[in-house]
Amino acid sequence: MANIKSAQKRAKQAIKSRAHNMDLRSKLRTKIKNVVNGIDQNDKEAATAAYKDAVPVIDSMASKGIIKKNKAARHKSRLNKKIKSLT
Repeated sequence: MANIKSAQKRAKQAIKSRAHNMDLRSKLRTKIKNVVNGIDQNDKEAATAAYKDAVPVIDSMASKGIIKKNKAARHKSRLNKKIKSLT
């Protein structure tokens, strides 16, 4: 632990922000997993609904800096491509 008071405060804030970011990252992964589950079951309607639910979350995580914008675009593109390939 740090000796200086400001460093102690920064350490506490870092722990808090890490926990918050982990929650957000978990939420993102859950939304993506819901889309993938719909795709795996060959249920185009469920996958599309889950995708529409996931896109705002993916964009939000990119704007908050949890993931980079290219990674967000890559996730959206790949999920959409898989949904469109369903028959």
